[in-house]
Amino acid sequence: MEIERKKVERVQTGVRLEKNVLKILKAVAAKHEMGLGDLIEGIVLHSFEGKTPFGAETLAFIAQMKSAYGLELSAEDSHNLIEE
Repeated sequence: MEIERKKVERVQTGVRLEKNVLKILKAVAAKHEMGLGDLIEGIVLHSFEGKTPFGAETLAFIAQMKSAYGLELSAEDSHNLIEE
């Protein structure tokens, strides 16, 4: 069974992210052999439907990357961040 591919129009954007969050996103994208933009689109589309974008194996990898990069932020911190 072939998956129907949908054409989209993509635009370049200048998104600012916390540096260790970005490092982890890049690591996850590399692990899945996909681009960072594709990963972010997937995360957002899953979130829009109230679904988790990652399975147990990827969540374990993310936990390893959080430890490796010293990321201590959680979802609870998401609306309380300020820049140095």
